Amino acid sequence: MATMNISLPEDLRDFVNRKVAAQSYSSTSEYLRELIRRERDIEMLRERLLAGRDSGPAEPIDDAWLARLRARAAGEIAE
Repeated sequence: MATMNISLPEDLRDFVNRKVAAQSYSSTSEYLRELIRRERDIEMLRERLLAGRDSGPAEPIDDAWLARLRARAAGEIAE
């Protein structure tokens, strides 16, 4: 695992230390990794939502659509 050193003003350092203690993280590194993962996940979700928006008109979801999806998932038909 790579190491990254950051500098924080005292008020932010105190905030991080309080969060670590209050939420039972084992270290400040664990807390910061969790924050970075959340930010990454938010960014990925945003990208997927925008890709969906830009993908064209939506297809209605009805019983026939669900049946095709189930058949694809079961390997009965190709995508």
